Amino acid sequence: MFSLDIVDSDQFTDLPPTARLLYYELGVRADDDGFVGNPRKITRFAECSEDDIKMLEDKGFIYMFDSGVLAIRHWTVIISLEVTDIMKLITKKKRKKFL
Repeated sequence: MFSLDIVDSDQFTDLPPTARLLYYELGVRADDDGFVGNPRKITRFAECSEDDIKMLEDKGFIYMFDSGVLAIRHWTVIISLEVTDIMKLITKKKRKKFL
């Protein structure tokens, strides 16, 4: 799940559609800590370009290490939303048991 605070920001919505698509593709393929080991492969798969990676990095959405590994910035925001949603779901299930 992605944070609306990030994807609804002017900085994000001003990106070209291919850069936004790439951000989503990287996000769903990132490991539990927000790292992507094969960003170039994902870029090709999504039919995006190196310019899209560079734009995401320049705008502060990702960080590219010299090794080629990529880190998604704001990952803790994305993960905290998932935990919050899981807790809401558990609470709803518990309520149903008592009704």
